[in-house]
Amino acid sequence: MSGLPDLESLRLLVRVAELGSLGQAARAMGMTQPSATKRLASLERRAGLPLLVRTPRGSGLTNDGRVVVDWSVRLLEAADEFQASLTALREARAAQLRVAASMTVAEALLPGWLYKLGLREPDVRVGLTVVNSAEVARLLLAGETIDIGFVEGPSVPAGLGHRPVGYDELIVVVAPRHPWARRRRPLQASELAATRLVVREVGSGTRDTLELALRRLDPVPAQLALGSNAAVKGAAMAGSAPAVLSRYAVEAELAAGQLVAVPVVDLSLVRTLRAVWPRGRRLTGAATALLQVIDVSPRRRRDGVNSIRPATVG
Repeated sequence: MSGLPDLESLRLLVRVAELGSLGQAARAMGMTQPSATKRLASLERRAGLPLLVRTPRGSGLTNDGRVVVDWSVRLLEAADEFQASLTALREARAAQLRVAASMTVAEALLPGWLYKLGLREPDVRVGLTVVNSAEVARLLLAGETIDIGFVEGPSVPAGLGHRPVGYDELIVVVAPRHPWARRRRPLQASELAATRLVVREVGSGTRDTLELALRRLDPVPAQLALGSNAAVKGAAMAGSAPAVLSRYAVEAELAAGQLVAVPVVDLSLVRTLRAVWPRGRRLTGAATALLQVIDVSPRRRRDGVNSIRPATVG
């Protein structure tokens, strides 16, 4: 292969691996199926390897294809991080508040917080970097131009000051046709630990929380580790395996019947969401204003999910 293949072709190959169908992968990426077929054929020619096995029931990966997908996931994560870093660098020049947030916080909570901040401080401009919790901590500890971060892991790295800003619950979800969707009794924690799962990547607060909760049960390795909530949801909806994600991340799919929540007994997957900053640095200006508009008091709803209510900030 001369040079690297284009990233969109690699993304398409990864989507085929996740969804098990070229047609579904094409639709997920906004392509026509003929265009997707042409892309993958070109990728196979450039690689000089057969990557897919096409059958009437869908598209599967060859052994070489599975290896290429593993490599592609790492390459795409690096490319996305590179692009996000470039974007953040551009925005940081103009932004008065530079925020780094883990994916669940950025997707589910930060938009509302920033809306409230805008009502209170209409002139504040925000630059946002969305990465996993480990990368948020790394950026802050490395002295990058980040004013405040938000993480969702079970612990906070040494060297960071922190404050709770919310509460979250991880849940097990499966496709409606999965056998677990028809269970009449909750899963035992030991059953979950003995099952191969679709999970987030190493460094994700979601994965760290799950691994900590299952540590005493000697869990089996994850079946598939993916770099975003959307990718994990897609794999679960395709029936690849059960997944464990934030309830925030799957609310829409649960409401639409695309995923089914599976209760688990004897396992706590509730976690604290935190604002973080370098220890010894005093938060000022827009960072302080952002913390002041965030609701921080937990309230247990009847469905067992931790929600947030307004709190007095002194």
